[in-house]
Amino acid sequence: MTTMSVLLEKRSNGIAVVTLNRPHVLNALDVPAKERLGAIWQEIADDARVRVAVLTGAGARAFCAGSDIKEIHRTGRMVDTDTLMRAIPGAGIELAKPVIAALHGYCIGMGMTLALHCDLRIAEKDTVLGYPEVRHGMISAVSALRLPQVVPGARALEMLLMARNIAAEEALRWGLVNAVVDDARAEAEKWAEAIAGYSPAAVQATKRLAMLSRRMTEGERSAIEAARASVEGYDDYTQGAAAFADRG
Repeated sequence: MTTMSVLLEKRSNGIAVVTLNRPHVLNALDVPAKERLGAIWQEIADDARVRVAVLTGAGARAFCAGSDIKEIHRTGRMVDTDTLMRAIPGAGIELAKPVIAALHGYCIGMGMTLALHCDLRIAEKDTVLGYPEVRHGMISAVSALRLPQVVPGARALEMLLMARNIAAEEALRWGLVNAVVDDARAEAEKWAEAIAGYSPAAVQATKRLAMLSRRMTEGERSAIEAARASVEGYDDYTQGAAAFADRG
């Protein structure tokens, strides 16, 4: 039996728990996992019974260690932009329901992009956050647009250009996470229970207004697609993927 790469649990109290379920590769996401995520966000958006979602990762070592670079090395390509956008909460699919990220261990690359697009982020003390893409000749195109809207621009560029990981406490000081706790999933579920107990109309209207200035334009989406295509055309991209794959 094939294990699902992303799990969805919908509870009677209006909370949906979405679990990245590839712990053997630190929850790194291959294309099927990204497609599954997109389907889940669409299901949550369409289900009036769901009021709030919690996004977490299986296993003790990582929330998500990014995209599956070994898959990228095998195929020679990154995932197409449409699939990528749909996998990111609220980016490719309009999602008025709040999403809370429960972070632990490695939260890097695509994992950091997923967390960044959640509405609230709760991290455990061992959480490591970062964008290693430039080190591998790659790009975190969506986060390059979104991160400066969440933290000061200089801090955003520090993360993106230096490929330097930061600890949870530093992320808290920067305003990148809301809280640092011993058990992120338990705390996220507490926050979710509180939100689920409020008026769905009021909660969703509030999120829509709060996100209005961050809604991606067609011009920004085109720029993301062009930047990703440009990076794929350089040898640094293929060499970086190969070097990462050879480490394994």
